[in-house]
Amino acid sequence: MATNLALDDRLVNKALRLGGHRTKKATVTEALQEYIQRRQQLGILELFGKIDFHPDFDRDYKRARHRR
Repeated sequence: MATNLALDDRLVNKALRLGGHRTKKATVTEALQEYIQRRQQLGILELFGKIDFHPDFDRDYKRARHRR
């Protein structure tokens, strides 16, 4: 998908150098991938304390593993 964007040249050039990419496209693509990954990780952190923990899980898991 072709898109024209007005990007801050200083930021793009700094990212280009830091990332070691040859093209602005590769730099922006990786930046978007990292942005998405980071946002997904933050979404997982929001679950902290909301998922019930069963204290016997570890023991039950090990016992179930030996039943095979």
